[in-house]
Amino acid sequence: MSDRTIKIAIQQEPFDTQAETDLLTRQSGNVGALVSFSGICRADDTLSALELEHYPGMAEAQIRKIADDACAKWPILGALVIHRVGKIPVGETIVLVAVTSAHRHAAFDGASFIMDFLKSRAPFWKKEHLAEGGRGDWIDAKESDEAALSRWDQAAHSSHRS
Repeated sequence: MSDRTIKIAIQQEPFDTQAETDLLTRQSGNVGALVSFSGICRADDTLSALELEHYPGMAEAQIRKIADDACAKWPILGALVIHRVGKIPVGETIVLVAVTSAHRHAAFDGASFIMDFLKSRAPFWKKEHLAEGGRGDWIDAKESDEAALSRWDQAAHSSHRS
């Protein structure tokens, strides 16, 4: 479907999740389902902020590929990924992934797929800023994020069986 809406944005500024998902829904056509995920800088006694860096150009291209892959797997009408970079204080939204479709299953699967691959395959790096004013370490990728990708391999294999 060539008339689907895909928006990818990497920005420092905060964004309005409701306004963004409303716009996606209006632009997507015959929407019967909207699924969205907002990732928020987690409140933690030791953390004051996260600092995110990315590889400009490459990050947008990789996220676009992930969204295109999701659209090839499910009947998605629209996909939106907004990811912030820079220093993000505790409590602020870091990432928004939203997917529209005619039916809920495609929207849920598409949003989960995009988020799982975004977390593991997009070139972002995170550094902690500690509450007592010190700088924390760069955060390594989590094994659980990599493990989450295996379900999509399993789903692909099971869908090819008769």
